[in-house]
Amino acid sequence: MTEGIGRVLLAHGVATLAIDLPLHGAREGSLEDLSPRNPLQLVGAWRLALAEARAGIDYLAGLAAVDARRLALVGYSLGAFIAVVVAAHEPRVGALVLCAGGDLPDRTPFAALVRAAADPLRAVRKLAGRPLLMVNGRFDRTITPAQAERLFGAAAEPKEMHWYQGGHWPPPREVEYAAQWLSQRFEV
Repeated sequence: MTEGIGRVLLAHGVATLAIDLPLHGAREGSLEDLSPRNPLQLVGAWRLALAEARAGIDYLAGLAAVDARRLALVGYSLGAFIAVVVAAHEPRVGALVLCAGGDLPDRTPFAALVRAAADPLRAVRKLAGRPLLMVNGRFDRTITPAQAERLFGAAAEPKEMHWYQGGHWPPPREVEYAAQWLSQRFEV
């Protein structure tokens, strides 16, 4: 997903920085292996992911070739959970795109503990009028439509929900739609 959306964003004049989150991508371990065994270690991994995403924003904002007034976050699935929490506490983020994003699953282990560390509903309420686009699949079984609707419902305007007829992985035309939407938010 990172390479695909990064290429599409670049075609729209949007530079990107992809962060390989803890418990995801090339890193060892998985969320499924960790959460039932050690919830405190899971919270530590969430906090590390939040810190690394903020460090990425600091890095981009410090580059001469990047307009620090035009920073956005794009998150997919687990990255969408992280993106909304980071954006809530990072005023430099001017817009947010969440692909396959939503509220926590209904039966999240240690939900109160997870919400204390990273609650997407609380976070989305703090966007303070920054544009939000959610791109979700009507048949997604990983981030269900109900989870997406809960998060979208908690968000303030301006916001847009874009549904596609598919599952967890957005088709290329939906990635293109998200890239166009984001590039339009920062047109000069």
